[in-house]
Amino acid sequence: MNETEQLLEQVTEHVRDPARRRGRRLPVPLAPAEADRAEQILGFALPPLLAALYTRVGDGGFGPEGGLLPLRQAIAAYESGRASDWGWPEGVLPIADFGCAMYACVDCRSETAQVLLFEPNVGEPALAWYLHSPSLAGWLRDWLDGAGWFRDDWGDDDMDPIPWPEFSSRT
Repeated sequence: MNETEQLLEQVTEHVRDPARRRGRRLPVPLAPAEADRAEQILGFALPPLLAALYTRVGDGGFGPEGGLLPLRQAIAAYESGRASDWGWPEGVLPIADFGCAMYACVDCRSETAQVLLFEPNVGEPALAWYLHSPSLAGWLRDWLDGAGWFRDDWGDDDMDPIPWPEFSSRT
């Protein structure tokens, strides 16, 4: 079993634990054809791990904070971002709503599917993008381990956000 398969197994086990769900039902996984349709709508491929999360674990509802967005909602957020004045980068798909207009996003053009934080409350598009995790796999492992800034005991002093240097070349 490769690392991706192990990670998918760990995520599945984690989200199927009734104590962790707190009474919430996990959405059923999408059919692979639905993920294919999403890629056609978006105009780019989903990273394999992200597609597997949607087609093998569930259509959102699990993960850091409020969990992954359902894929249709992620597409709608992407389209809204691209149509906005924020200069939303091509191929950057919002995957989790962190509240206060902040999103965790996957750079679908990155080989590692790096996770970015969109934090528009600073008021300027060029300053709203941060590297949240070098990879989607690492982001998920941090969540499983209770690490990362989305853990309950995180404080403002723990880590400074790293600006995403590719923003200006991707808008």
